Amino acid sequence: MPSTSPPQPWAAPEAPAPISATVTVPGSKSETNRALVLAALADRPSVITNGLDARDTVLMREALRTLGVVIVENGRQWLVTPPAQFTAGGTVQCGLAGTVMRFVPALAALADGDVRFEGDEQAASRPMAPLLDALTALGADSRTDGGPGLPFTVTGRAGLRGGAVTVDASTSSQYVSALLLVGARFADGLDLRHVGGPLPSLPHIAMTVAMLRERGVAVDDSEPGRWRVSPGVLHAHDVVVEPDLSNAAPFLAAAAVTGGMVTVRHWPAGSLQPGDQIRGILRAFGAEVTWFEGDLTVSGRHFLHGVDLDLREASELTPVVAAVAALAEGTSRISGVGHIRGHETDRLAALEAELSALGCSVSSDDDGLTVNPKLLGSAVFHTYADHRMAHAAAVLGLVVAGIVVDDVSCTSKTMPEFVDLWAAMVAETDAGIETVGAVDPERPAP
Repeated sequence: MPSTSPPQPWAAPEAPAPISATVTVPGSKSETNRALVLAALADRPSVITNGLDARDTVLMREALRTLGVVIVENGRQWLVTPPAQFTAGGTVQCGLAGTVMRFVPALAALADGDVRFEGDEQAASRPMAPLLDALTALGADSRTDGGPGLPFTVTGRAGLRGGAVTVDASTSSQYVSALLLVGARFADGLDLRHVGGPLPSLPHIAMTVAMLRERGVAVDDSEPGRWRVSPGVLHAHDVVVEPDLSNAAPFLAAAAVTGGMVTVRHWPAGSLQPGDQIRGILRAFGAEVTWFEGDLTVSGRHFLHGVDLDLREASELTPVVAAVAALAEGTSRISGVGHIRGHETDRLAALEAELSALGCSVSSDDDGLTVNPKLLGSAVFHTYADHRMAHAAAVLGLVVAGIVVDDVSCTSKTMPEFVDLWAAMVAETDAGIETVGAVDPERPAP
C-alpha cells in the first residue's frame, strides 16, 4: 500500500486567543498493533475494542491477513482469529510503519516459505539488519534487494527451536519487541540479549512485556538487557485500547504555548506509553499539569523557559517538544535521541532545517538538538512524510503567523482526524472536538 496521494498543503491555523478546549484522541497505535500481533499468535479468537483506525494499523491488519489471520471489523470492535499455521507466499506492504516492518517479519519466520516485505520509498533507509540477522540466527532465512532495509524477503520454517540470540537494538527498541512477541512460539523459548549502545524507548519494551504477561507468557526481564521467554501457549485476551498519548501531545502543547488550557479525556492514571511523559516535560517548561478522574489538563503560563531534557525513553515526542522549545525563553537541550535519525525521516536533521527556516537557531549532533529561540517568521514547513513533523508545525502555527505545512496528509499515519480535531480546538468548539473522528470509550460501540 504505497502512499500515492497528492500532497495536501495546509495553512496551520493561528490561535485567535489562548486555546481552551476539551479533546478526545483516538486509540494508541503502539498498543493497537501489539494487540493485533498478539491476537494473531493466540490460542483462540480475541476482541480488540477502540483500536486505532489509521494507516499504520490498516497496514498491520492487512499484513496479518496476508499471513492467514482472519480479522472481522465491526465498527470499533475487531474480532481476530489466529490461523493454525501462518501462511507464506504473499507480499506485505509496510508503508512507513515501523511496527509492521519489524514485528511482522518475526511472524513470517514462523511460516513455512517466503514472505516478501515492501514499503514506501522513504522506508528503504530505515535500518532492518539487526532484526533480520537475529531471525537468521534463530533458523529463518532472509535476503534484501541490496539496500539496508526494505524491500526484503523472509523465509520462514515451521517448528523453529529458538533459544539464545543477541541483537543490537540501539537503533530501535522494536527489534526487541518483535522477537519477544514470538518468543513463546519457539520450541525452546527465547533467551534474548541486547548488545550495543544504550537502548532507546524502554517503555515500549515494557509495554510489550506487560501485554505478553497479560496473555500468560512467562517473561524474565530481571537482568538489564536480557529477556528470557518461556515456551508455551499465548492465551487470547480481549482488550480495550488506551488513547494515544503521543498523539495527544500537540494538543496539550497548544495550551502551553498559548497560555491557555486544554483537557484530554480518558487519560490513564498510569500508562506504559512513552507519551505519558509529556506530563513531566510540559511541567519542566513551566506549564501546570493536573490529572483528575481520567482527565489530564495542561494550563499555560505567561512564558515558558528553556529545558534540558533526556528524551531517550520518549523520543517520539521530540518534534513537538522541539516546537515548544522554539517558543520558550532561553536555550533548550534535547538529548538521548540520536536514534531518531532512523525514524520516518532523519528527524534531527529535519527539525534543524525547518526550525532554522523559521528563524530559530538550532543545531543537531549525534545525540540530539540544541534550540536557541529567536523571533520566528512565516515559511513553508516540510514534513518529509513524517506525521510528527506535521504535529510540530501545527503547534508553531498557533503563535507564528503564516506557517504552511507542505503535506498534512502524512498525519493519516496515526491520526486521520488530526486536521479536523485541530481546527475544532482552535475554533474553541469543545462539543465538536469530542465528536470529530475521536473515540469515546464511555460510549457503547454502534
